Amino acid sequence: MPKINVLPKHLAELIAAGEVVERPASVVKELLENSIDAGADKVTVEIKNGGISYIRITDNGCGIAREDIRNAFVSHATSKISTADDLNSIFTLGFRGEALASVSAVARVEVMTKTSDEEIGTRYVIENGDEILLDDAGCPEGTTIMVRDLFFKTPARMKFLKKDVTEANAVASVIDRIALSHPEISFRFIREGKQVLITSGNGDLLTSVREIFGKDFSSDLIPAEYSDKGIKVSGYVSKPTASRPNRNMQFFFLNNRLIKTGTGSAALSEGYKNSIMVGKFPSCILNIEINPSLVDVNVHPAKTEVRFSDERPIFNAVYCACKNALSAGDSPKKAVINTKDFYKEPEKPAEQIKISLTPPKLKEDFWQRIPVKTENKPVSAPVKISVVEPEIKKTAINEVKEIKVVSVASSPSDSSIKTEERIEDVLLNKPSVEITAFSHKTEIKPNEIKIVERSFDEEVFHLIGEAFKTYILCEYKGKMIIIDKHAAHERIIYEKLKKENGERTPQLLLLPVTVTLSKDEYSALLENIELVNNAGFDAEDFGNGCVIVRECPMEISADDVQDVIAEIAGRFVDKKQDVSFEKMDWIYHSVACRSAIKAGNFTSRLEMERFAKQLLTMPDIRYCPHGRPVMIEMTQRELEKNFGRI
Repeated sequence: MPKINVLPKHLAELIAAGEVVERPASVVKELLENSIDAGADKVTVEIKNGGISYIRITDNGCGIAREDIRNAFVSHATSKISTADDLNSIFTLGFRGEALASVSAVARVEVMTKTSDEEIGTRYVIENGDEILLDDAGCPEGTTIMVRDLFFKTPARMKFLKKDVTEANAVASVIDRIALSHPEISFRFIREGKQVLITSGNGDLLTSVREIFGKDFSSDLIPAEYSDKGIKVSGYVSKPTASRPNRNMQFFFLNNRLIKTGTGSAALSEGYKNSIMVGKFPSCILNIEINPSLVDVNVHPAKTEVRFSDERPIFNAVYCACKNALSAGDSPKKAVINTKDFYKEPEKPAEQIKISLTPPKLKEDFWQRIPVKTENKPVSAPVKISVVEPEIKKTAINEVKEIKVVSVASSPSDSSIKTEERIEDVLLNKPSVEITAFSHKTEIKPNEIKIVERSFDEEVFHLIGEAFKTYILCEYKGKMIIIDKHAAHERIIYEKLKKENGERTPQLLLLPVTVTLSKDEYSALLENIELVNNAGFDAEDFGNGCVIVRECPMEISADDVQDVIAEIAGRFVDKKQDVSFEKMDWIYHSVACRSAIKAGNFTSRLEMERFAKQLLTMPDIRYCPHGRPVMIEMTQRELEKNFGRI
């Protein structure tokens, strides 16, 4: 049997540090919570190289007494609790006593601190868990902690860190959340020597939201508040019109502590039921105040997962706060009556109406929105070929199969290709510019071959109509075909995007669109910005959690750009596998889904007929990008069998 050994102190601290310190953002979170517990109302955070090489946090809190400075870096040493009963009434953010010990075990840490009772401050240096220096220092009241060379003794942990930009964005995300939970504290964030965030600390949550996420996001929020049975919910929720494609902008706090709660998210979604579209999610910044004895925060070292003694009151409180906010703050705007509207000019005699007998030109329908490039491309299969000869004006498709191609030029410089393929095979596989062929011993010149679309048997096609403004019904070749117009149109657009693979001209937006993202979405999108731009967008970093979009694919409208970018960014966060072609598929899915005709939208009979004919000439289109069938076929025999005719 292996011998049981007691691990040395340093090794035990390294193991504990693995749970608490995952990345620079973890260090910043733990140290900021200590600053808040110390009573600070001004906190400055500065990082370099994403926090890997340098982190400095300065606060004006109560400071650490010199006789306690050594104990502060001992594992499970804390001033927050002293007895087991204190675990039932935790009001502070930190209480486990592991943060400073874990950080000092994997980095070089220097502390300068001073309390109000001391005349001179203290400088304390600890490295790799070992004390290096304890001396006097001249410093203001409060605490400054500098963390250098994170994981310098554990290089294996370094390979799990991401790029400096990604790590810095993760730090910014932590600061955003803590600033939202404590609007009464002024936070200042310096990144690579540049100040990127400062909050006023005036105690107004909406002001903090505006300073962190910008005016566009904050203007779509409405206040929410509810209190019952000792549970109070307060904060802001978004208007139904400002819903998002994911839950990444939902922030829940428990007694001013950031938490992850499925109960709160479910209650919020239930409150918005029948107010927003399916697949959309509201945003929120909600703080839940509850008796600490009714919740267990000692579940995970990160303290973001909590356990409620009874989740039903929490659900009800969030639900009622949401409902009250929507009923009070989401009322339609009243029309403003201008006094000029009461004055009307004298009516003029009616002019004679002229009726034009010339039929108006049909507007371009949504099936034809995609522009066609002028350069030559492979002809879509199958095709019909008309051959012009003195004796034969038009050759049927079965006769064309007998024509042998002797020369095909795919480019001006490539005119010596010799082949014996059938002409239809050549047209399918090569971007033909010039074709020379022979038929019945008569040479046909290149300009005498005309390529037209595949022939469609009009005699066996009959459009029946549309059901539920969603399904197109038609009869073709003895079958009744039911087409899901959204799924089919989505798949057609998706296949075109994949085929073009970014080699198409995007549309320039008249006004650039600014998209506000959570810091996780922001970081993930910037990591994959090249893929997004290859899909037809022109997006770039706009700073402070925002990206600006100047161009977008022709298939989507300017009003959908913000939702598409947010949806793509959310998918990047959820799916972290670094597979480029899969990520491109996500982007194409989003663009195709947004631009396709929606179920329930009106479709004219002409549009239905043209689309059905187009789809029936595309045998490969059978499923939408999400896997749903685009059409269902039913033969006449199957119908007669169901009605008992056979």
